[in-house]
Amino acid sequence: MGERSLVILDGGMGRELQRRGAPFRQPEWSALALSEAPEAVVAVHAAYIAAGAEVITSNSYAVVPFHIGEARFAKEGYALAQTAGQLARAAADAAGGRVRVAGSLPPLFGSYRPDLFQPQQVAAVLTPLLEGLAEHVDLWLAETQSSIAEVRAIHAQLPRDGKPFWVSFTLRDEDVDDVPRLRSGEPVAQAAEAVAALGAQVLLFNCSQPEVIGDAIDAAKAAFERLGADIAIGAYANAFPPQPKDATANDGLDELREDLDPPGYLSWAQNWRQRGASLVGGCCGIGPEHIAELKAKLV
Repeated sequence: MGERSLVILDGGMGRELQRRGAPFRQPEWSALALSEAPEAVVAVHAAYIAAGAEVITSNSYAVVPFHIGEARFAKEGYALAQTAGQLARAAADAAGGRVRVAGSLPPLFGSYRPDLFQPQQVAAVLTPLLEGLAEHVDLWLAETQSSIAEVRAIHAQLPRDGKPFWVSFTLRDEDVDDVPRLRSGEPVAQAAEAVAALGAQVLLFNCSQPEVIGDAIDAAKAAFERLGADIAIGAYANAFPPQPKDATANDGLDELREDLDPPGYLSWAQNWRQRGASLVGGCCGIGPEHIAELKAKLV
């Protein structure tokens, strides 16, 4: 297989909303702006597109009971997911059809917490997201996934609509045994094999330290080569310090690393590209200025 052409992804939504003064608080996170400041969501999408993003992700990450509560999710989950899809579609359409929309399917029961996974509740939480987003997205992105089991469960619920399925795992920040692992402890090689069996078109690693992503790319690439699987690999890291094992995504706003300014982040992206990544963007704390740097200098 020859080198794939590069696809630039967008960056984080929540931090950028906050930076622009949109309503933003815990635990609702980025979901708050869907109802209180939808124009700010479109503006963030548009900023990433202007910076060079070719794929933007719907602002549906926090549209789960974990963030907005059981009662509000039951009442408004579908409508909020629909709004997230509509806003992303509007921004992409304004770019003249050159931008795809990924429908964000987040961890359903808490980021970084595979121990909170409830298989019997997957359909109840996922169905409103799928139904609200379906009309507006070009592909499905199960992102910031901590375990193979949740990805399999999400895949089983997807509509049979022919849209590509992308998977993005979050990784352990510490590499204790030279084996890159998901936050569940499962090896990346095993996760890559599972993703291939599901027929995914893309495997990504996100919301992790940039330091651990390179080894994960290597492990995934080796697994796909063993399998003869034609699956693209990519990454979008966050700008957080290492996260404690009991951290969740609504503990509060973490400080961002000063070394991950646009040039600093670019240096990591260049390393991932050399190792075989063909999709690169950013997660929490990585903004339009970082994406513009990738677009300008990453080849």
